[in-house]
Amino acid sequence: MNLALRILTALGLFIDAAVHLHLAPGYPPAGPGQIGQGSLFLLEGAAALLAGLYVLIRGSRAAYAAALVVASSGFVAVVLYRYVDVPAFGPIPAMYDPVWFFEKSLSAVAEGAATVFAAMGLVHSAPRRQRVNAP
Repeated sequence: MNLALRILTALGLFIDAAVHLHLAPGYPPAGPGQIGQGSLFLLEGAAALLAGLYVLIRGSRAAYAAALVVASSGFVAVVLYRYVDVPAFGPIPAMYDPVWFFEKSLSAVAEGAATVFAAMGLVHSAPRRQRVNAP
């Protein structure tokens, strides 16, 4: 079961990475003192790729925890910016996009699935407690 969870978690993260890296060049560069949406997409893609490789290679609790953080943060962001017009704050741009298009939907599904599989892997890899029988 552990190998299946590792593969499924990594697959979700790799799909997430591919979508973000594919879409990143389509966004305009950031203005002075800002972080552009394309740059954020590149960061998400890189983080998803690294977390996916980490889970695939190691399958440790730390790997599943990293995968859970990356996948769930991506999922929350895509759903949040789909339904809520969050204004720009600090260097982060406003990224409201009220349309579900194929790549966005694919990314959301992959991130959601990777979140579930990473959480399952985290629980599955928890240290087992030894039961001590009292006399």
